[in-house]
Amino acid sequence: MAESALRRLTVLGATGSIGRSTLDVVARHPDRFEVFALSAFRQHEILLAQCLQFAPRYAVLGDAAAAEELARALRTAGSRTEVLCGEAALEEVAAAEQVEMVMAAIVGAAGLRPTLAAARAGKKVLLANKEALVLSGQLFMDAVKAGGATLLPIDSEHNAIFQALPPNYARSPAAAGVRRVLLTASGGPFRTAPLESLAEVTPEQACAHPNWVMGRKISVDSATMMNKGLEVIEAHWLFGASADIIEVVVHPQSVIHSMVDYADGSVIAQLGNPDMRTPIAHAMAWPARIDAGVRPLDLFEIARLDFERPDFARFPCLRLAFEALRAGGAAPAVLNAANEEAVAAFLERRIGFLDIPAVIAACLERSGSLAVDSLDAVIAADARARDWARAEISQRTVRR
Repeated sequence: MAESALRRLTVLGATGSIGRSTLDVVARHPDRFEVFALSAFRQHEILLAQCLQFAPRYAVLGDAAAAEELARALRTAGSRTEVLCGEAALEEVAAAEQVEMVMAAIVGAAGLRPTLAAARAGKKVLLANKEALVLSGQLFMDAVKAGGATLLPIDSEHNAIFQALPPNYARSPAAAGVRRVLLTASGGPFRTAPLESLAEVTPEQACAHPNWVMGRKISVDSATMMNKGLEVIEAHWLFGASADIIEVVVHPQSVIHSMVDYADGSVIAQLGNPDMRTPIAHAMAWPARIDAGVRPLDLFEIARLDFERPDFARFPCLRLAFEALRAGGAAPAVLNAANEEAVAAFLERRIGFLDIPAVIAACLERSGSLAVDSLDAVIAADARARDWARAEISQRTVRR
């Protein structure tokens, strides 16, 4: 593609925080990017406004009633955007021949199939859906290789590592002199809370992240540090790093987004204000650099950078994620599915905050009976783990 040509983009999960930030970057660079398709599950009112602003060829919704509402509103507005519905439509707009880039920002296991479709079609995949790698790491990386796709991480931590690694890294940490991959974590809202107070944590408290603006599910994952656990598994697949060289560092300021420690004693870090538009713009324009609309980092204003070891007693979900990575097989898929079910139950006030790791641990104990040697097997393991989690949640709901 010529450097001056518009790059067509499909945004999977356009109404979420990552999707909205992506479209903010697109709006700043109308000479570089063109929106081909936008998707959401049922937030048709937000998607309507986005369609009217960016005039995509397609809009895809997961909910049929929401799709009908959007189609009606677009006709009234005189828009030519065509409304599609369902999982097959998501895969279609992710793999469409006209598309160069796909922002994979659907939260959870629901984003797996369209993200795989983009990889198989050889797209530039901007990966914000960490579950795609957590559920189906080897399958996904095989699809990237077979399709000739370019995989660029959007999570601020993995994007930072990508920037800190040498160009010739080629998934061989030892050959590149990489000693450790250091994932930073804010520690969330309960980093210093008394341990005995965690049993009474409310959804509102768990969603009040001190540094980042995120969706409710991801905010709870940050509060439990499961988000960091999922990122550990994601880093394993993205960078070919074993669990033994991945280390989590609690960094409350969220200014250093991650680091790479080299054999010669060098530690290379990527810094920036906590704004997801930075990694999004980096990946969209890579290998070029463009304005993301992010305020420049003022080191004098920050004045200090603090670092702590994570406390597994405070954050048992992080420990469970390391255990799942080392166990391999279906364990990471079970971890993710059980967490999604437990977090949903917590947000609905059916279980307590400390029940989240307990539900996950109970499901992981049963994961050895499952295999994940195909996409169907991954989906089956995910479904089985959700059944286990729902049963565990039901028992705990009764006790509450």
